[in-house]
Amino acid sequence: MDNVALDILGWVLRILLAAAFIGMGVTHFLPAVQRTMAAMIPPRMRWAGIANPRNLVIVTGVCEIAGGLGLLYPPTVLAATVCLIVFLVAVFPANVYAAGHRERFGRAAIPLVPRAIGQIVLIALLVVAGLLA
Repeated sequence: MDNVALDILGWVLRILLAAAFIGMGVTHFLPAVQRTMAAMIPPRMRWAGIANPRNLVIVTGVCEIAGGLGLLYPPTVLAATVCLIVFLVAVFPANVYAAGHRERFGRAAIPLVPRAIGQIVLIALLVVAGLLA
């Protein structure tokens, strides 16, 4: 593949990832989704202040939106890539907690193996997008 094709591939991948992260981040501000996500935060990660479950949902939504926007602005692509990878690792405990409580979270509780595979695929795509930047 020549450099132009790699540049185009990188931009397309970054645009798709940005759209996904921005879209997921925006959902953190929808009341019904916010309640469900707040309930998914494991009890050991709950305490007053910033770690209040609703506050964590808002912070993670802002992180996803900022990371997605960062993928679109060339000077910040590498930083956004690293931050989004750290983000995906950091939120994984909430996904594990939800997967273990399917009766409580229903469809939002994606089983652990598919969720883990999805996280790994997203991380791999971010690495490729970062390398092509």
